[in-house]
Amino acid sequence: MSFEIQNGQIISSQGNQGRVERKPRGDFERLYLESLQKAKETVKLSAHAQERMEKRQITLSEEDMVKINDAVDTLEKKGARESLLLYKDAAFIASIRNKTIITAMKNEEMETITNIDSAVSIR
Repeated sequence: MSFEIQNGQIISSQGNQGRVERKPRGDFERLYLESLQKAKETVKLSAHAQERMEKRQITLSEEDMVKINDAVDTLEKKGARESLLLYKDAAFIASIRNKTIITAMKNEEMETITNIDSAVSIR
């Protein structure tokens, strides 16, 4: 039995003339669509992180957010889940999977950091 593709559909060219066999949507298509969605996502700030940043007078410009987003993308590619991001005079704990900054502090406030699997210094 042989097959041909017409208009994006798989069609048997022997026997079942005119019968269209559709290939079920598989993991590849699902993964591809998920990767496109993730590519559009940018890092978000949790309500807790926003509150901590306001208290500690930590501000981030659009350029700062681009650098942080790039660092999170790199960490995601390396399989990180929860990371410490050191940037300028601040430190952030981020959920890499959710692309969310969970909390923020000044560098001098850091003592013991737990429940992370990676750290990066953003320049």
